[in-house]
Amino acid sequence: MKLITRSELTSRSLSELRALHRETFNTLARSAPESFERRNALASLENLGAEIASRAPRP
Repeated sequence: MKLITRSELTSRSLSELRALHRETFNTLARSAPESFERRNALASLENLGAEIASRAPRP
């Protein structure tokens, strides 16, 4: 899996972000410990989470 950067995520809709988060999580679950794929999935999930959180309505 390639790393998904924050700049790649800015043009995606919230529903696309959620679907990509689910796919990335599933990739993480299937990945081998200490693998390159696992590191990229973890970093991508962090980026996805930050982008999704930045779009949350503010009180």
